[in-house]
Amino acid sequence: MLKAIQAGEILKKGGVGVLLTDTIYGLVAPALNKKSVERVYELKKRTPDKPCIVLISDIKDLEKFDIEISPVEKKFLNKFWPGEISIIFELNKKKYFYLHRGTNSLAFRVPKVLKLRKLVSSSGPLIAPSANPEGQLPAKSIRLATKYFGSSIDFYLEGGVTTTTKPSTLIKINEMSKEIIVLRSGAISDLSIAKKIFKSWKVLSHK
Repeated sequence: MLKAIQAGEILKKGGVGVLLTDTIYGLVAPALNKKSVERVYELKKRTPDKPCIVLISDIKDLEKFDIEISPVEKKFLNKFWPGEISIIFELNKKKYFYLHRGTNSLAFRVPKVLKLRKLVSSSGPLIAPSANPEGQLPAKSIRLATKYFGSSIDFYLEGGVTTTTKPSTLIKINEMSKEIIVLRSGAISDLSIAKKIFKSWKVLSHK
């Protein structure tokens, strides 16, 4: 059976595979490898202008994408991460167009699961969209993921059958207006987010 350390080595070389994230099974590839990212889009038949969330092992990994965070943002990140919350940052540089897909922003997450963080620390930042062709149900098991992708990917890392199909909660921090905008509800409820932020801030649900 494939081990996490072997999966990490495959990813370092630009490989693409399926593994269990801290929410659902993901089709993962190194985020800083353009060819690998494009391969994921082809495999999933993903909408071309729809960006993927990036898994990082630590707040410092944001520097790899030329993102500078403010002291207030850092304080929030220390509250939210590690966790099942993905946070959007501006990323309007041309060299990252293949990631932000023209949106000029990208969502990042430090996974809650230590084992996964260690893998990401070894492999480098990963894109991790759900392990299914667009329009199909997310894979709850390696068996279903294999049915979807067969031998067209480089590895499958067994993580058992997941009981959830909820993705991470997606938010955006607006420091100027002191607002947290919830763009997608998910594994973490809006209420639990509200409990983590400053009392003077507002939590808004995007509709």
